[in-house]
Amino acid sequence: MSNTTYKTDFWNMIRRGQNLAGQYREMADTTTGTYLLPEEADNLYNEALNKENLFRRLATIIQTPTLDSTVHAISATSVADWIPQGSAIPEDNDTFSQYDFEAYKLASIAKLHVHFIEDKQFDIEKYLVRDFARRFGKAEENAFINGDGNGRPTGILNSTNGADVGVTTLSATAVTLDEIMKLFHSVKPEYREKAVWVMSDTTALALRALKDNGGNYLWPENSTNLLGRPVIISNNMPTIAAGNKPVAFGDFSYYWIVERMPLTVRPLFEKYVLSQLKAYLGYERLDGKLIRPEAIKVLQMMV
Repeated sequence: MSNTTYKTDFWNMIRRGQNLAGQYREMADTTTGTYLLPEEADNLYNEALNKENLFRRLATIIQTPTLDSTVHAISATSVADWIPQGSAIPEDNDTFSQYDFEAYKLASIAKLHVHFIEDKQFDIEKYLVRDFARRFGKAEENAFINGDGNGRPTGILNSTNGADVGVTTLSATAVTLDEIMKLFHSVKPEYREKAVWVMSDTTALALRALKDNGGNYLWPENSTNLLGRPVIISNNMPTIAAGNKPVAFGDFSYYWIVERMPLTVRPLFEKYVLSQLKAYLGYERLDGKLIRPEAIKVLQMMV
């Protein structure tokens, strides 16, 4: 099978419903009847997905086709020792943690009017790929932040298996300069080297108003960095309110995404034929967990 042949047949399936049953089994998810994107479209999809979902840019992504998987993570804190002549080399104290990753299902149905599909000038390839990237990217990011591990990934804000609390505020409705400084230093230096801030737009606005005793802003005007580290806006993060966790800071590469099945697609033409619509099922399986809770710290608002 050549990439060109599969690409042609795949998009014929998308536009005209060409039946691929029994063909390209290595490209199919037999449980859903969906098919992997052709290489060029898959590259475009991943590029668009990275823009929609901050975790796709910052997290560690592991691709494995098995439906269940145990991942072992090592906590390596030991350093080399100077050994006197004739002395034994001491044992290290590295530890291993075990994490079970599931194959949670994420799906969406995109619809298009038949007039668009029949229009030869309409680029259905780019439209569908970018539309699915938006749909899946937003759903993934929300789960990777707020997910509870029940039928979806475990998010960084999960109270049991999420990030450690670095600072608890003294107010239920406001954040101080000192608390932001404390959150920064609650993260160990080895994690601060690649750390980023993640917060909502409204929280960022509140932090931009913070000043020191000399009237200087904590967050310099026209800068996208706070205390020297990049700020990423995600409106999936909660706002500043009692009990919320509005700010996260740390190294997000310790959030692991285990991808069982990347995006697969198939048409659902019959379902919406009376409405002159053609629909497309997009489907993926994945899980996500923070494997080192101390790598990311969150600001906890007082209740």
